[in-house]
Amino acid sequence: MGEDAGPERTPDGRYIIVSGRRWRATDPAVPGEAAARLRVHLMAARRAIAAAHRADDPHAEREARARVHLAKTALGERGTPWWEQDEAARRDRWERGLAALDGR
Repeated sequence: MGEDAGPERTPDGRYIIVSGRRWRATDPAVPGEAAARLRVHLMAARRAIAAAHRADDPHAEREARARVHLAKTALGERGTPWWEQDEAARRDRWERGLAALDGR
């Protein structure tokens, strides 16, 4: 695939391939603006994990890891596979995740 096309995907579109490993793809039903906001939360939480690790703060690290999990679940990359959920469940998943992360 081209540089702008993103990572390689499996033929069914459910997974991406990165360095030979298969990872669940983001749910394509998540609207672009919501997905972008969730990725901002995800990256901030990943930076917070690194900072907590450097500060030797296990409580902050646990909190940051919980935020990563929320963001990845909202994106459809964890939890019940998005292709096994109906449209309402998929929408509820990302709306709840975004609301929880926005409230933190």
